[in-house]
This record gives sequence, structure tokens and C-alpha cells, in this order.
Amino acid sequence: MAAPVKSTVDTPTSSVQNLTIGKALNLGLRRAMEADDKVIVMGEDVGKLGGVFRITDGLQKDFGEHRVLDTPLAESGIIGTAVGLAVRGYRPVCEIQFEGFIFPGFDQISSQVAKLHYRTQGKVKVPIVIRVPFGGGIGAVEHHSESPESLFSHIAGLKVVSCSNPVDAYWMIQQAISADDPVLFFEPKRLYHSGALKAPVETAATPDPLFASRVLRRGDAATLVAYGPSVKVCLDAATAAEEEGRSLEVIDLRTLSPLDLEPVFESVRRTGRLITVSEASAESSLTSEIAARVQQECFYSLEAPVLRVTGFDTPYPPSKLEEHFLPDLDRVLHAVDRALDW
Repeated sequence: MAAPVKSTVDTPTSSVQNLTIGKALNLGLRRAMEADDKVIVMGEDVGKLGGVFRITDGLQKDFGEHRVLDTPLAESGIIGTAVGLAVRGYRPVCEIQFEGFIFPGFDQISSQVAKLHYRTQGKVKVPIVIRVPFGGGIGAVEHHSESPESLFSHIAGLKVVSCSNPVDAYWMIQQAISADDPVLFFEPKRLYHSGALKAPVETAATPDPLFASRVLRRGDAATLVAYGPSVKVCLDAATAAEEEGRSLEVIDLRTLSPLDLEPVFESVRRTGRLITVSEASAESSLTSEIAARVQQECFYSLEAPVLRVTGFDTPYPPSKLEEHFLPDLDRVLHAVDRALDW
């Protein structure tokens, strides 16, 4: 393997850069590849095209076709190849174009990626990152707008995380790549290039731990818990509720497996009310698990049942109906009203 290639992209002298989530992911991938020549990016159209969402834009030009590989349209082949590379000491980063395309590779993920380390009693490490753009809001249909993260969070041996802002996007992708465990990295695709979420990223800072939740906004009336694209919805709801004199606490889970619920428990013990928000269907979901764990740990602190605002238990609808399907500001505020009126 050749030595790391120096980027041809101009880097500002300041360590602070104002980035979207998409640009932050691109820069984070670039930094990981510069730091370790064993990091390989692979997937459909990730090279010359730079990915359908342009997250890998410019990487093949700077690092070469031997490190940024355009693969056939075969997710099982992509994941299977990554397993072989990981066993041989590489750190492959696989891009799945859309979350609905991941299922041809599901057998490789559940049977090999998740189990090799355990099966070999720790002798074989599988440092694979599988990047998964997920969620709706882009006017697409099923296979392009789904939220399958609960399925993978249920598989022992996998780590599952999701970023919601540019700072986390930049740091979490690098931390996931440097981890020795396989990580599924769920990215909120509709927020990739949102100017409203553009934020200064301190590239010389010390990041928070990868597998840790974070309180984004303090409040005392009720707790909102979300991850990925639903975090922005909850923050907007908290801003709207403040105008009515209601103070809502917002927690970004960030890590879906393992779940870091201690900040949630601490919050619910103060507020007495919890609303969990996710685009995934409610049945057998992460919101179900959070509700069960909070009921178990905070039973005597709860002033109302744990409420959930989610996608419906149907396949993803045509684009003209997706605004009705997805959790939005009104649905979250309605749940807050119900919790406070209990």
C-alpha cells in the first residue's frame, strides 16, 4: 500500500471551518485517510462521481483508485470484500448508496461482520465502517427513504451510531474508522447540505467520546430524545415551546448500540416526562427500547406515560405523503401537550 497522499485541496490556516454535515463528513474521511494508509473507501460511484450525495467528492483524485474504489452494484460483494480486507489489516469504509440497498448485504453483516471477533475469541478484529444515508424528506420512495437502524441495533457484535450536526459528523466518522469494532454509521441524508445546520467545526478540538449521548438543550418541563434527522425537529419544537413558556430538554442519543441512557435517566428524573422521536416505525423499535428502559429505571419519577412520535407502521409512502408520514414540529408539540396534560 502506498504512503498517504497529501491532499491537493487548500486547507485554511485556521483550525475552525464553517461546514455542512456533508462537507464535514468529507473532511473527516479525508483526515482519516491522511492519518492511516490502511483506510480504504469503497462503494458504488464513490470514486469518479464522488458518491450520489457527493460525500466522497475529490477523494479518489487525491488518494488514487487503489484507495477509493468504485465497486459493482452488489452490496453483498462490497461487504464481503470489506471483511477480507479487514481481516488482512485494512480499515475499509463502505458506502451504501441508500439505506434500502443494504439488505443484499444483510447476511454478510449479521453472519460475518458482527460475529468474527467473537467467533475467534478476539483473535480477529473487524474494523469496518458501513456508511448508511438514511431517513426521508428528499421526495423519494421506498428503498431510498427508510430508517432500518433498529434492525442493526438488535444484532450483537455491531456498534451503531448516528450524527445530527457537522461537528459530530466530522469527529464521529474519524472515531468510527479508528475503532476496532464494526460500526454502522447512519447519516441523515436530507440534512447533508442544509445551510441552516452549517456550523463552525474546530478541527483541533478534543471530541466527545463516540458512544455517548449528549444534552443539547436544558429544560425542566419534559424531555425530548432523538437521533439523526429527528434531532433538528426536537430542537425546533423546543424553541417553539419556549415561546409558550414551556422549557423542554433535548437529548441527542448519537449512539444507538450501545445505548447511553444515563443522561436520559437523569433528565427524566427531573422532568418526569419523556417523548422519544424517530422516523422509524414504532413497532419493535429503538423508541420501544428507550421507553422500556426508562419505565424500568425511572418508574417513580414519571408523571405521565412515555410517549413516542414516530413514522407509521407501513412501508414508506409516495413522496406526496411523506410530510404526513414523518414526525414534524406539530406532532412533537402535540405529544408534549399530551404529556403535560396527563
